[in-house]
Amino acid sequence: MKYVIVSGGVVSGLGKGVTISSLGRMLIGCGLRVTSIKIDPYLNVDAGTMSPFEHGEVFVLGDGGESDLDLGNYERFLDIQLTKEHNITTGKIYREVIARERRGDYLGKTVQVVPHITNEIQDWIERVAQVPVDDSGEPADVCLIEVGGTVGDIESSIFFEALRQFQFRVGNDNFCLMFVSLVPILSNEQKTKPTQHGVKSLMSLGLSPKVIFCRCPLPLEQACKDKISAFCHVSADNVISVHDVNNVYHVPLLLMQQKLHHIIAKELKLGASMEVENPDMKDWSAMAYSLDGFTDSVKIALIGKYNGLQDAYLSIIKSLKHASIACDRKLDLMWVEASQLESKDNEHYEANWEKIKSADGVIVPGGFGTRGFNGKCSAAEYCRENKKPYLGICLGFQAMVVEYARNVIGWKDANSAEFDENCGHPVVVFMPEIDKETMGGNMRLGARNTKFTHKHDDGSMSSVQTMYHGAEIVSERHRHRYEVNPEVVDEIHNAGLKFLGRDESGERMEVAELPRSEHPYYVGCQYHPEFKSRPLNPSPPFHGLVLASIGKLDEYMENQKIGA
Repeated sequence: MKYVIVSGGVVSGLGKGVTISSLGRMLIGCGLRVTSIKIDPYLNVDAGTMSPFEHGEVFVLGDGGESDLDLGNYERFLDIQLTKEHNITTGKIYREVIARERRGDYLGKTVQVVPHITNEIQDWIERVAQVPVDDSGEPADVCLIEVGGTVGDIESSIFFEALRQFQFRVGNDNFCLMFVSLVPILSNEQKTKPTQHGVKSLMSLGLSPKVIFCRCPLPLEQACKDKISAFCHVSADNVISVHDVNNVYHVPLLLMQQKLHHIIAKELKLGASMEVENPDMKDWSAMAYSLDGFTDSVKIALIGKYNGLQDAYLSIIKSLKHASIACDRKLDLMWVEASQLESKDNEHYEANWEKIKSADGVIVPGGFGTRGFNGKCSAAEYCRENKKPYLGICLGFQAMVVEYARNVIGWKDANSAEFDENCGHPVVVFMPEIDKETMGGNMRLGARNTKFTHKHDDGSMSSVQTMYHGAEIVSERHRHRYEVNPEVVDEIHNAGLKFLGRDESGERMEVAELPRSEHPYYVGCQYHPEFKSRPLNPSPPFHGLVLASIGKLDEYMENQKIGA
């Protein structure tokens, strides 16, 4: 196994995740199998209990792991399926070591940070690196490891010590450390001092980078590369410019243009197993450059409640972009705060409703808590009555069910038990197997099957099922504690909002929609389809939303010869 480790300095948020994902995409183009591990130095066991405002979205993995959003970048770029074990946190490592100590596994030894914590980190990396993550079922050739935070942080020091030891455990030919740094421009001059200090801090820990990625608004000048080379103990050819590009999909091509694949082949002795002369990046390159040339756009309104940090909806945004690319459109995303749709007394009320009215389509993503829920219900009502394409996900799906019960069936007191346990018509209820007292890891999580069990009354196939090319069963990822009340399903279904997709028991509602004869695209999913969207293979529900928003859904379905 070959290991490529990427760390960063100066400031966080430089784009280590995008850099390592782009590096992996380049290696896949060279014919290698790739896996990825993210190290997060925080004490949390996972990201599941973190606020979206503080840490961005929680990315849900197929096995139910709640992880850092960077694992989403890895999965999207590399088209792989990671597990909860691919996200290492300080909390997980200490929990494992303490559990071993309690079982007596250390045979009376004094348990210490070195060697027990550092050994656990190294063992974890070696074990997880061998887990197959693609359809081949074979272990990867290269394991990419991102160390979160910045060099010099107190909480990450133990991981750098473990990696210092790890380089000797696996050998120099199997270990390639890379460093991402910032090269700011001051007085029209590219400054190298932050990079010099970052590398100095790294070398003081016993680690020396073989490649340095320099984030800069403009391409790195040769004089700047030479200076970094002289002070940071790397060849000037190994100083890679990662400057601003038109879209993020150009980054793998940018790395390849600077011969990074040649450098990796040399450093890790991979020349015999890598296609370094003619890497296969044709489809990826076509996608990246086509995005630059789009002239038409599609306007989508996102009705959210965590709009203060766009990373809270990162997978939603990426899925909309993937679908827009497939439709040859630029994405014009309009942010609407759900709570500002509820009262005319709010100073932003009119402006937000104008965004919805002017949008080509509307998406209402998931969330927790009562704030903004009635605003989401109002948006669902407007889209239903005005035949505006609508996609509700998780809470957005539940909002359309509650809205339909209130305004079509006439249950004015309908609500979700999450927000009013004593309402007259609880159309959304707490799932019986979930523990109300425990928060972390205590939801219906991970990949579950949805079976399309019903058709519309006119005999037509579900719009969502059509977008899945007529598949009878699909696997998508979940993250929820509440579900549509089984006791009211038949009444709502018979009233017109059709529950066409259900879990394999038939008890849990997964997909609801109106027929295309009544509405171009009015769809809700209890699951989170955004977690499986890919740049070259968009999520079907998102693809359907964008197609309907540009008026091409019927044409697409006719060309696919699916549905009725």
